[in-house]
Amino acid sequence: MNDNISNKNQKDWENFVNSNEKLPDKDLKSQINKTTKTRSIDLHGYTLDGANKAIEDFINKAFLENVKKLIIVTGKGLHSKHEKDPYVSKDLGILKYSIPEFISNNSSLMSMIHEITDANLEDGGGGAFYIFLKKNKITK
Repeated sequence: MNDNISNKNQKDWENFVNSNEKLPDKDLKSQINKTTKTRSIDLHGYTLDGANKAIEDFINKAFLENVKKLIIVTGKGLHSKHEKDPYVSKDLGILKYSIPEFISNNSSLMSMIHEITDANLEDGGGGAFYIFLKKNKITK
């Protein structure tokens, strides 16, 4: 190891040590992300009616608890039993498309929702989506 420190490096170090400037906290962003209230629901195995009821209850409860982010896992519909029904498209998973449609057609639910986006791969990718809720101004 070289014990010689260049004049520039020594001067930079002295300036740093004598400076009152605060360093940015790199951990702050991860702390903020950890404090964001998040809930998830997995709708695998639900019937369409059961999933609609469950999602409505889930969003209402999360809004009352001031949860900010919801992860809704519907699955991709690859293994659903609707494949045996000749009147249902085999290209579409029932819950994957019907749950977002149910939510967007429900004005009560939409009044609580800020945004709906596709999920990242680690949260389910194409078989999931996010709901970002508005702040509930009525809670304590």
